[in-house]
Amino acid sequence: MTTQSISYPYGSGYHAWLAYQEITDADQRQRYAVWCSQISTNETHETIRAAAAELERGVSSLLGAKPAVTSELGEGGIVLGTFGGNEQIAAVWKSELPDIGEDGYAIRTESGRIVIGAPSAAGVLYGAFHLLRLIGSGEPLDALDVTERPANGLRMINQWDNIDGSIERGYAGRSIFYDQDEITTDLDRIRDYARLLSSVGLNAIAINNVNVHKYETMFLTDRYLPQIAALADVFRVYGIKLFLSINYASPLEIGGLSTADPLAPAVREWWKAKAAEVYAAIPDFGGFLVKADSENRPGPFSYDRDHADGANMLAEALLPYGGLVIWRCFVYNCKQDWRDRSTDRARAAYDHFKPLDGRFMDNVILQIKNGPMDFQVREPVSPLFGAMEHTNQVIEFQVTQEYTGQQRHVCYLVPQWKEVLDFNTYAKGEASPVKRIVDGSVFQRRHNGFAAVSNIGADSNWTGHLLAQANLYGFGRLAWNPEATSEQIAREWVTLALSRSEQVIRTVCGILLDSLDIYESYTAPLGVGWMVNPNHHYGPNVDGYEYDKWGTYHFADCHGIGVDRTVASGTGYAGQYQGANAVAYESLENCPDELLLFFHHVPYTHKLHSGVTVIQHIYNTHFDGAERAAQLVERWGELESVLDDQIYAQVAERLSEQAEHAKEWRDIINTYFLRKSGIADEQGRTIY
Repeated sequence: MTTQSISYPYGSGYHAWLAYQEITDADQRQRYAVWCSQISTNETHETIRAAAAELERGVSSLLGAKPAVTSELGEGGIVLGTFGGNEQIAAVWKSELPDIGEDGYAIRTESGRIVIGAPSAAGVLYGAFHLLRLIGSGEPLDALDVTERPANGLRMINQWDNIDGSIERGYAGRSIFYDQDEITTDLDRIRDYARLLSSVGLNAIAINNVNVHKYETMFLTDRYLPQIAALADVFRVYGIKLFLSINYASPLEIGGLSTADPLAPAVREWWKAKAAEVYAAIPDFGGFLVKADSENRPGPFSYDRDHADGANMLAEALLPYGGLVIWRCFVYNCKQDWRDRSTDRARAAYDHFKPLDGRFMDNVILQIKNGPMDFQVREPVSPLFGAMEHTNQVIEFQVTQEYTGQQRHVCYLVPQWKEVLDFNTYAKGEASPVKRIVDGSVFQRRHNGFAAVSNIGADSNWTGHLLAQANLYGFGRLAWNPEATSEQIAREWVTLALSRSEQVIRTVCGILLDSLDIYESYTAPLGVGWMVNPNHHYGPNVDGYEYDKWGTYHFADCHGIGVDRTVASGTGYAGQYQGANAVAYESLENCPDELLLFFHHVPYTHKLHSGVTVIQHIYNTHFDGAERAAQLVERWGELESVLDDQIYAQVAERLSEQAEHAKEWRDIINTYFLRKSGIADEQGRTIY
């Protein structure tokens, strides 16, 4: 098997972290060549053949010499296969095969060869990508003894693509899956996307928007199932299961029924028959992703049923085939009265789902956003994590930068995700971090993991802003291993995608690692969020959602700012947390500064733990953030002579736009609060 790829030059960024740039150091190239002259496997599984093909391609590009590929397991080179499919490979680990689960792999240097072994074909493929990552990063191969086991069983990407070719919250061009109400038949780019996802260990994809419209509802019919099956065939080779987002009202819209009541026998039978049709077309179909009773989407509430009723009805239909129902917890009242301070959107997910703990079938997984609101640059961790001991859960991140610069600003999100994953829920005493909730270990749940909204589109570099590739790469690496550091992940991506030059690595890693703090500094302060233009969510608008049905308020007046979410005097949201978290958030004295205005309404003269007043903090951070955004342009400029011209130019353009836009943020936010508070900047800087 050979891997095909669309012909894009290196400078386009298309090949991302699979660029396999040739090693120019002759001595280093020769050291690797000793191990890479031959690739051997005697197994014919299509995924193992893909692993061998990827190694052939990568070694050829990295070393400038094509290795022999053979089915004879010789004494040298790279040997790969499953433990059960090849006695020679199993013998390398003798009787003590590593405990690495179904998707794990082991790599060992042994008797003049490198052996990649795994329990499954997918594990072999992940091992092949790991070896190529080592070579691409300049790591030695002469004494390898690697064992890798993914922390999470489900490692999933959610495409928010629509069949007309648009992408909801897409910032990198149109869909690679659809155009003009048809599914693509050009599978080369789909295959390259599958390679990218598999290379960082992702194993599931939902290929359509969770807001399911007319034609996407028909994905469950013969009108589209054959083309969807063709997509599943591509992803299957790379160890990725295909899921579909479904319309809860499908029995009404395409089934000819008069109801979608989950307890109606006819509805239950309709879904069972539909599941049988889907699995006949796609035998390893992953299951359904569902957004119900949210933002005007249909759901069980229409029939006075709850979400357990709705999810279990679908789970029952999928159960005979091993399919999963992934049920999103993004459920809240989106038609609020802004005058009503008692309704709090932050409370909604917990209020809806906590009472249902233990009622969901085992093949139902709740997909919970990392925070209680909607992927803001700063918000607390969702209190649902740790609150549902008897329910499978996955955490949902947003790789696409809806509220974090829309891939026009650089904003490396891995540090934010790390902070969420390390957050202690106190669900079982002192050691119950979110990462241990979502990997299933705290409550011993079977189905758990990571999901994220994709940030890719048809732009030649996949993500619009080239540096935004680091977020997709980082999501996959964290889903596999939440213990990986932000610095480690950034360094890997820069080395593989851009350059092995230490100057480039140092500079670009510095830009990435500073970027989240810079973006937060010139946008919304102290956990407030939402100060964006409505609908498209790009650019500053302090009151954009302040008097709005969506329920996102900062309550700024001439005296102060912030939302009282305490139990004592506010919405009671702080009481949804456990242990020390509930105590800290309830207390004005103990609440972390970065979340102060999320939990408390305070006067502008309130002093933070830093000793600075709230109003002065707003001024200082916005001036500082804009200045640091301008410095990003200068820092990138130092690389002009050492980077590919096209790579350099596309990032330079985005950073220049960001620097100008950061000034807009600075001036609008500072001017708003100067006029609102009447308190001048202590440093006398220009505020309009």
